Formats: sequence, structure tokens, C-alpha cells
Amino acid sequence: MKKSSSRWPSVEAGSPLHLGATADEDGVNFALFSAHATRVELCVYDESGTKEIHRVDLPEQTDEVWHGRLPGAKAGLVYGYRVHGPYKPDKGHRFNHHKLVLDPYARSLVGQLQWGPSLFGYQLGHPDSDLSFSEIDSAPAMPKARVVADDPRLQPPRPSPWRRPWDRTIIYETHAKGFTQRHPAVPEAHRGRFKGLAHPEVIAYVKSLGVSTVELLPIHAFADEPHLHDHGLSNFWGYNTIGFFTPDPRYLVDGQLADFAEMVDRLHDAGLEVVLDVVYNHTAEGNGLGPTISFKGIDNASYYRLDPQHPRNYINDTGTGNTVNANHPRVLQLIMDSLRHWAGLGVDGFRFDLATVLGREPQGFDQTCGFFQAWRQDPVLGRLKFIAEPWDCGPGGYQVGGFPPGWAEWNDAFRDQLRSFWRGDEKQVPHLASRLTASADRFRHRGRRAWASVNFITAHDGFTLADLVSYNDRHNEANGENNRDGSSNNLSWNCGAEGPTDDAEVLTLRARQQRNLLLTLLLAHGTPMLLAGDEAGRTQQGNNNAYCQDNEISWVDWERTEDQQMLTDYVRKLVWLRDTLAVLRPNRHARGRHPARAGIRDVAWVDAAGRELQPAQWSDPAMRSIGMLADARALLDGRQPAGQHGVTTLLVVNAHHDLVLWTMPAHHGVARWTRIVDTNAPLEREIPEYAPGDVYEVTGRSALLFVSGTDAASTALVKELVDALRRGEIQAA
Repeated sequence: MKKSSSRWPSVEAGSPLHLGATADEDGVNFALFSAHATRVELCVYDESGTKEIHRVDLPEQTDEVWHGRLPGAKAGLVYGYRVHGPYKPDKGHRFNHHKLVLDPYARSLVGQLQWGPSLFGYQLGHPDSDLSFSEIDSAPAMPKARVVADDPRLQPPRPSPWRRPWDRTIIYETHAKGFTQRHPAVPEAHRGRFKGLAHPEVIAYVKSLGVSTVELLPIHAFADEPHLHDHGLSNFWGYNTIGFFTPDPRYLVDGQLADFAEMVDRLHDAGLEVVLDVVYNHTAEGNGLGPTISFKGIDNASYYRLDPQHPRNYINDTGTGNTVNANHPRVLQLIMDSLRHWAGLGVDGFRFDLATVLGREPQGFDQTCGFFQAWRQDPVLGRLKFIAEPWDCGPGGYQVGGFPPGWAEWNDAFRDQLRSFWRGDEKQVPHLASRLTASADRFRHRGRRAWASVNFITAHDGFTLADLVSYNDRHNEANGENNRDGSSNNLSWNCGAEGPTDDAEVLTLRARQQRNLLLTLLLAHGTPMLLAGDEAGRTQQGNNNAYCQDNEISWVDWERTEDQQMLTDYVRKLVWLRDTLAVLRPNRHARGRHPARAGIRDVAWVDAAGRELQPAQWSDPAMRSIGMLADARALLDGRQPAGQHGVTTLLVVNAHHDLVLWTMPAHHGVARWTRIVDTNAPLEREIPEYAPGDVYEVTGRSALLFVSGTDAASTALVKELVDALRRGEIQAA
């Protein structure tokens, strides 16, 4: 029933300029895009969002934007929309005015989504399925939008004083709740929320690791899937968005939106960047059998990609049921406005889930698509860090190396081939060499830099590092899908026992394998990404798909054993070495030569005899031990301090189970090699030197880093580094 109130006897025409609800001194303007609607009703609710107190039609439509202004309305007003139009699923239209829908530009939410039949535009169980029509009012089950006073899109962005250059970037992927839910220093009311991440002890810990950038799993408002609700589970990761402009209320204390900006400010104060994992490829509305929450009921045919021949069906390039139509001008505007909104709150960059979707045109993925053009010319977004998950489920969806210059990309080839190498698989050496040098085979084109390859061994999706070396198989029974979910291709190795064990030999090998994987991650060329908790051996009990485990399986455990603390200190050491030695983090891709000086290569590959690898060795399937010799004189550009340009490093990796006798190679200008790291003795303060021709006993399944200076300045730099290590003074910038 239509409500009435004397508070707003009439509604003004308003403006279509700014989509969403925009408050000024004496009213609120509302603007909603819908190309195919015939009528739009604005429904106003009490502060709790439970009682409708007023309903009015938006009186004007300009350029497919419905708009109106409520004089006298103020920030804090709670509202939703009812959008009228044809309900013809076979034509792509699913309007149903019995369903209250969220404003796509909502910047604050009141209430939680309550699953039930009312959320669906059709009658559940009807023989005509989604061709039937539901007249159940969904308003009691729907969250509502709340008008917010200040719109960050309309304000100058807050630049980070600590924005890091890409070659100094180390990403720390974590979860806004999982990271602090068990932290003993965080007040209970703040645990699992933005205020918990802003706690001084939490930030001090992250800062102590030496990482530069905190990447948060999705914090946009999201919904739990119905099947999880039925099993007593919930969506923990948040890849099920219902609102692109508001943080999920579960991360706020008493609904205070300022909590997010405060968290960003505190991280910035500590010199840390903030990157958001964002999901613009799909929404929580699913396919034709999914609920009507927002876009589906506002203009289904515009917001989603539909099968042109059968518009009742959704194109499912995401594997979630629907695909956002990012090449529609108004949908593209929504995405860009959302990104600018978060940039206005101080966010330093974005990681795009299934980013290939954003580059899809009708003919397929296209680097010249509207999204990339809009990003490139945007004066705000063009300065931020953009990171792609460069694949989706559609045709031609795997696009690693295929994004435009200026983007970084998750490199799953690094993950898979480093896992395979350290597991002891055959024929891995050529792949290993490419991955350790920033995957030039995929990224060295169009002037792209080495940092474009985001290297990772583990991420939120899959095994943790400790589980990678402890389980051969997934153990996802807690997910309620009979252990059928999650990948079965983990390239893992349990080192001789499945899961927890008291076998000292197995535990020793597992610890060393973790150190091997961490060393090759943090000292490889490219941009490393570390999964939160891996630095302390965090386990998910073998669950490699913990998206629905909002419990101790996913939460970081802050009680650390002595061995776990040693692993954390080891990670700090590696990060400090990467930060200290520019040769470990070059901007440019290695090409195997010096641009002007004959006889010096930027990167060379040597065998255990100290000689350059020959073609037969590259193709030897049993080859499992090589050395990567990197010379800063050829690898670095002129921007680094003079002392850095004479540094040479030798990274030795041995995936054989047996000890290897390694002859230290001769190299231009190298008189002594200093052993900085041996994963068999990771925190040893004794730092010996070796002359070319000396033999080093390389433990089975281990890795080492040697360093040398080739001139006076670089030799002095190496001496300072060694002295700091001996004193235990390692603190990355």
C-alpha cells in the first residue's frame, strides 16, 4: 500500500547530474539510472529501516536517469526504490515493483539481508520457474540505504604521503576480520573490524615485517549465499557484492562509516599503503533463479550481460551465475564512480577480482575497451596501483601478461611452477628461470616493467604455506560439500605424512620447504605478495577453499610457538635484504646482457660446477639445482645510489633430496662471495666468505643467497649489510 506523509507534500524535479542520493543544505537529490523502467518510486523509512513513512514518484527522467529532490530532507534519511517496468524474462526484463531494491550508489546501509521467498522476483517452486511473477513484498527482508552527508567523489582525493614506487612494493594480503578476530591486544568490540586493523599493536606488527602494502579482501557490502545460510555457514571472503560504495556493516562499530577512513589514516601514518580487493565482475543476484536485490530489479538488461539470442539467460563468464556488463556506458560510470569514491577516502590502489571481465567487449577481451580507456585518462585513478586477477571463466579468459602497461597482474604461473620445482617435479628448471626473472616471457612487451608480475606462492584461495607442505590432498569437509569443492590440483607435498605429525624428520623438512618457498618468493624479480599468517606457519587444517569458514579455520592465531617466531624473523630478514639490495628488485627485465659493456650479463645461470648452463642441461628433466647470478652493473638503471651498481648476487636453489657440492663461480670483479642466507641455517649470525673455486655443501632441498661487491662502494655496502646482520639489526624502510 502506498504510504503518504505531510512532511513532503511534493517532490521537486532535482538533477540527474550526480547518481545516488546527494544531500545539500536544505534537501536531498535522488538520481537512478534505468533505461527501461516506466516508473520509479522512492520509499522513505524510519531510522531503523523497518517502517515505511513516505512514498513518492521520482518525477523526471533525463537521459535515462530518473531523478527528484526532497526539499527539507537531510543526511540520515533511510530509503529504497521500487522500480516499475515489464516483467518479461525472455526479453531480458525482470522488473517487479513488489521488490524493494537498493540504490546502486548507496553509501551506508541499514539492516541485513534476510533470505526468504520474498527476495525472489518469481514464485519459488512454480512450474514456470522464473517466468512466474511474485507479488510478495520484499521490503521487510531488505537492507535499506541511508543518505550520507559528504560524498568523497565530489571532494579532492586524499593522497597518501607514503605511496611506494612499484620496485619497493611488497603486498601483504589479509582479511579485515580474520586478521584481528583473535588478537589479544585488540578490544573485543573492535576485533574483526576496521578499528581492530587500526589498533597500534596490529599496525606495529605489520610494519615490523617490512611489507609496504596491506591488501584487504573485499570490504564492499556483500550477502551470504542462500546455500551457506541453509548450512549454518556464511560468506567469509566477501566475493558476493551488493553495494560498491559502502563498507559492509559487519566491519563497522555501531555503523560508523568513519571507521574505514580512520583505519586508512592510521595505516598511512605507519607508512603503509592500502589496496582493496574489489569485485566488479558479478553481484550477489546470481542468474535468473537468483534474488532481486538491486540491479536485476532496476534494469536487468543494462546491468548484466545477457545471451543475445536468449536474453532470459545470463552470460556466465564469472562462474557465479551473472556477469556485470562493464561495457555499458552507465555501468562503466558506476564502476569508475565507485573507484573514485574509495580513492577519495585515501585508498592507494585496487586488486580486481576476475579482472578479464572488465576488459570484455562483445568480441572478447580487448585492451582498448572502454574500461581501460576510462582508467588511462582519469587524473585520479591513473596515479593509483591497479592489480588484475587476469582471468575469468569465459572464452579467452586467461590473460596473464595481456593487460595494458601500467597494470600489475597476479602471476599464477609463478605460483604453480615454484610449487612444482620445490616439490621436486621434473622439467622445471627452464620455467623456474623465467619466473625468477619476473616472467619476461609474459610481461616484457610494450615497455612493461618487471614489477608488473605480482609473484605469489599462496593467496586466500588455496592452501596456506604451512598446509602446502603438510597436505597432499584438500580437506574441505567443514564446507558441507562432501569435500568436492576447492581445487584438486594444488601441486603440494606433505613431506612424508598427511597433516599433523610428530615425526621430527618430516617437521624439519616442512620447515625448510617453507623457508625455500619464501626465499624464492621474496628474492625473485617482480612484486612479491605474502599471504597474512604465512610468515608464522598459519594452518587452515588442510582446507583450501575456506571462503565460508568464519571461524578459527580462517582467523589468524596470534599465539606463536618458538618455531613460528623463528619463521617470522626469517621473513623479516628476507624482506630487509630485498629492501637493502636494489639488485634483488630491479625495475627492468633481465635480457642476459649489458647494454654497453661486453662480457657482463645482467643475469646468468650456472650449474653446481660454477659454469654457465649449457643447452643440454636446460633440457635435462632431472636438473633440479641451478644458480642465478645477477649483476647490478647491467641490471639496474641509473636511479639507484652508486654503491648499489657494483653489487652481484648468487641465488642457489637445490630441489634434489641429496646434498650437492657447489663450486663458487668466478665472475667479473668478484674476489669473495659472502653467504647471507642458507635455508638450512636461516638465522645464523655467522656469515662466512668464499673465494671463487671454493666448494660449498648445499643441503638437499635448500636455497642460499651469496653477495659480493665488485668495486669499493659496493664492497662497503656489502660490509655494512653483513655487520647489520651480525648485530641482528634488520629493519626494512
